[in-house]
Amino acid sequence: MDEKILVTRSTLPPFEEYCEEIREIWESRWLTNSGVKHQALEQALCGYLGVSNLALCVNGHLALECILETMELKGEVITTPFTFVSTTNAIVRRGLTPVFCDIRPDDFTMDPDLIEPLITENTCAIVPVHVYGSLCNDEAIEKIAQKYRLKVIYDAAHAFGVTKNGKSAATLGDASMFSFHATKVFNTVEGGGAVFRDPALYEALNRRKNFGINGEALVSFGGNAKMNEFAAAMGLCNLRHIDASIASRKEAAMRYRERLSGVPGVQLAAVQPGVESNYAYFPAVFDPEVFGCTRDDVLAALAEHNIAARKYFYPLTSTVAAFGGAHPETETPVAARISRSVLCLPLYEGLGADNADRICDIILALKK
Repeated sequence: MDEKILVTRSTLPPFEEYCEEIREIWESRWLTNSGVKHQALEQALCGYLGVSNLALCVNGHLALECILETMELKGEVITTPFTFVSTTNAIVRRGLTPVFCDIRPDDFTMDPDLIEPLITENTCAIVPVHVYGSLCNDEAIEKIAQKYRLKVIYDAAHAFGVTKNGKSAATLGDASMFSFHATKVFNTVEGGGAVFRDPALYEALNRRKNFGINGEALVSFGGNAKMNEFAAAMGLCNLRHIDASIASRKEAAMRYRERLSGVPGVQLAAVQPGVESNYAYFPAVFDPEVFGCTRDDVLAALAEHNIAARKYFYPLTSTVAAFGGAHPETETPVAARISRSVLCLPLYEGLGADNADRICDIILALKK
């Protein structure tokens, strides 16, 4: 049996380092409610991401819900169906109506040229999604938002540490949500963060994530979305090694590009000018008419060699009836085509060029 290769693998710090990091928690017995580790991680992440505020949450999904709630949005939200279900879930759970915009065929992010026709008198915000470590066209989206006085909230779950012309992705839009889930480039086991352009919203979100309590006073509605100290300690450890982790991911991603670029019937995500990716995922789109077999055929062939890949994102969230009725794929034809054809190949710290070669050999052997 070939050695198992997962589609992703959680990054962990040295065991002894984490044990030392949590020693203070054992001594203080302060396990949650914005303890020392929580405060230290917020400060460290602000420095790394180049922002003035970042509110930690128990996960990225609730961070996005808290952003939408804190901004007191009502009405329609223009978003993308080419995303993980969490994005659309958060919009619907906050009583907002998702309006689905198609994506660009080269980098799979929201197509700004298609946004304006979707705007109505009920539109309150745009929620684009940075995908796979690629960034949305923020300049074009910002111009539209300013013209129609709309809020821009980025789902930046895939964009931790990504920069464009030296500018952090965390500084884009009115707000951004980051996921620190175990499978992400940077993880706190489970966790997430919310960043705001308006620092006043940071305090408002902190109240909402803590039942609406400010000190001893109940000042607003809220829930429980607080990050605990053990998760924050994991984040502090992983943040010390993040640059080396991204460099390791890059090694495997570059080997994939070297082997698969230019192969007829295989499309890779475009390399964006000025963008320094975090190499969160490596998507490959397979055209069966040119490549000779389908995405599902490639998935099955890899599985035969004990290699796990992922149909990510599939299906489109717009086709799920629970989100206000199933929208036909013809409304977003590019997203539909990519969703039916995309496969994320394994990518994680320590995968290495040799394993990337092994995966490419299996894929290229299928070419007809």
